[in-house]
Amino acid sequence: MTNENTTVLVTGATGHLGGHSVARLLGEGYRVRVTIRHPDQEREVVARVRRAGAEPDGRLHFLIAELTSDGNWDRAAAGVRYVWHHASPFPFTPPRDDDEVIVPARDGALRVLAAARAAGVERVVMTSSYAAVGYTVKPDSRYDESDWTDPAGDIPAYIRSKTVAERAAWDYVHDHGGPELAVVNPTGIFGPLLGDRLSASTGLVKAFLDGSMPVVPRMYFGVVDVRDVVDLHLRAMTGPGAAGRRFIGVGGPAISFFEMGQILARHLPAFAARVPATELTDEQVREAARTEPTLREAAALRGQIPVISNERARRVLGWRPRDVATTIADTADSLLRLGIVRP
Repeated sequence: MTNENTTVLVTGATGHLGGHSVARLLGEGYRVRVTIRHPDQEREVVARVRRAGAEPDGRLHFLIAELTSDGNWDRAAAGVRYVWHHASPFPFTPPRDDDEVIVPARDGALRVLAAARAAGVERVVMTSSYAAVGYTVKPDSRYDESDWTDPAGDIPAYIRSKTVAERAAWDYVHDHGGPELAVVNPTGIFGPLLGDRLSASTGLVKAFLDGSMPVVPRMYFGVVDVRDVVDLHLRAMTGPGAAGRRFIGVGGPAISFFEMGQILARHLPAFAARVPATELTDEQVREAARTEPTLREAAALRGQIPVISNERARRVLGWRPRDVATTIADTADSLLRLGIVRP
């Protein structure tokens, strides 16, 4: 059975993950319907898709729909077999009120699921985050899909929003009997950019290469390649064992900011003098976090080195991610290729 008569709805296609997702689905022969917030974003998505080496060929269509409004979600889901729900608000600065992030994330997920159920969609693959898994510290620092972040903890709004939204999605399909739901929980998503819009992760690599972040907190985190996250979504969309399950996406053992800098220095020796050379101590991080909200996350994790399992994705779906060093190097190369970072 070919994919040419199967339509996949993708939300959040203007993001780092979304552009790669649309390109991969087109490359696999699917018809793709994309929700955007305003018409100008259509050209942006098409440009990203072409940069990834795919062509729309009349199989890419757009519809305006907002996470914060019921309008058009019925049309978006009509005739669709699968949904990839990537869209979720991500604040680059802490919001005045956490609900500015939490409410649209939760209600947007519920709108997508309700529209999918009404339209008879077979399966929804929701992009949650490792933020919903491992931001409540455990004594053994080992995390798998059975773990949940406590949204009542002292954590940033974005982390809370991912936890609340995913919990709401699971509750919805349990209470309403469908649609089938699979959830992907990626760690920090790196990998080659398709445009000049930076995500938090790719912006970090830029900061390392342009010398604007000479000192870093002692913080360890998981890394995964954007192309492998797309592959995980594709496997979760059609895998017979995927429905009703979460899948952590991580490419290998957690690394620190300092170790990331060393990977970049080895890959691009001309930039070695710019990468971070000093780590803040845990006490310095805690002190700085009192006045610098962006360090709240590092302070909350207290320097733990998490052991993050991707065993379920490997075993159930046959997923095989790239190694972390390759992902970081490919991210850097794309920043140079696009002229975002210069020698």
